[in-house]
Amino acid sequence: MTIVQIPTGPGADANPPAGDVVPCCPPLAQRPLEAEEAERAAAMFKALGDPVRLRLFSAVASHPGGEACVCDISDVGVSQPTVSHHLRKLREAGLLTCERRGTWVYYRVAPSVLAAMGTLFDPAPTAR
Repeated sequence: MTIVQIPTGPGADANPPAGDVVPCCPPLAQRPLEAEEAERAAAMFKALGDPVRLRLFSAVASHPGGEACVCDISDVGVSQPTVSHHLRKLREAGLLTCERRGTWVYYRVAPSVLAAMGTLFDPAPTAR
C-alpha cells in the first residue's frame, strides 16, 4: 500500500492521484449507529443538554464512592423542587439510578451509561 499525501490549500490539484489513498485521520466510530442505538443516545444527550442536569450528572459521576446524596449535589443555583425535577429527568433517561435511605435519596450513574457513551465514538481499529 502506498501512502499518498494529498496537497490542500490554494493551488492544490483538485484531482488526487489514483491508487491506495490512506486518509490522514481515522474514523471516529467503527460503524454508523443503528436506529435503536441512535434513539437511546439522543435521549441521553437530550437529558444532558441542560446545563443544570449536566452539572448534577457530573456531580454524581465525580463524587467519591460513586454515589452522592441529594443533599451533597443540590447546590446548583436552582430551587430544591427544580433539582428534583432535573434528577427525575436524568433517571427517566436512564442516566442515574437512585436509592432512598431514610429521608435522603442517593444517586449513582447507571452502570451501563459510561460504557454506552464510550462506545458511541469508539475509534475504528487502524490498519497497520
